Amino acid sequence: MFTDRTDAGRRLAARLGHLAGADPVVLALPRGGVPVGFEVAKALRAPLDVLLVRKIGAPFQPELAAGAVVDGAEPVLVRNEEVIRAYGIDQDWIATEAARQLAEIERRRRLYCGDRPAPSLRGRTAILVDDGIATGTTVRAALQALAKLGPRRRVLAVPVAPPDTLARLAPEAEEIVVLEEPEWMAAVGQFYRDFTQTEDEEVVRLLTDAQRWLGQVEHRP
Repeated sequence: MFTDRTDAGRRLAARLGHLAGADPVVLALPRGGVPVGFEVAKALRAPLDVLLVRKIGAPFQPELAAGAVVDGAEPVLVRNEEVIRAYGIDQDWIATEAARQLAEIERRRRLYCGDRPAPSLRGRTAILVDDGIATGTTVRAALQALAKLGPRRRVLAVPVAPPDTLARLAPEAEEIVVLEEPEWMAAVGQFYRDFTQTEDEEVVRLLTDAQRWLGQVEHRP
């Protein structure tokens, strides 16, 4: 049980110390992954950015993931073929929802980052952080998108995720670091005493604070 996302981030950071010399970049999944990623980035003295992923919900069941899209110069679409077949979801629905979610991704990137350029990942260690994983559809999309950005290694780091989900994600990352692996979980929030929703304002503040803090560290004699 984690006290909150800050606690989870600090505990996760303690398991990632071996990456401090691997030229890391921390990429958090908004919104809940940002407070976790902030603590990891501070511990590793690494840049912090967001990787924006949006779920494509099934018709009439928006919480059921039929796929996910990830932003970037070449947006990545990951399909959940099992759900698509089971619910008979047609290609027009997927295409329409993907376009809608990509528009929301663009809105959020402007809100969170403004004109600030994303750090280059080429040849570096990309550490993808979230506050936990249930099904893994959005995380799988994120890891596949990262592969196109040329990092030397992809590391998935989360406080909690079930082993079956981690097994499905294993081919997408060179390393996975997880603190708790419950055999059964209904939701990520059940492993936090305080799982209050992370608001946009907090995301913006943490990204700004991380950039300022890193700049101060880099300029110390």
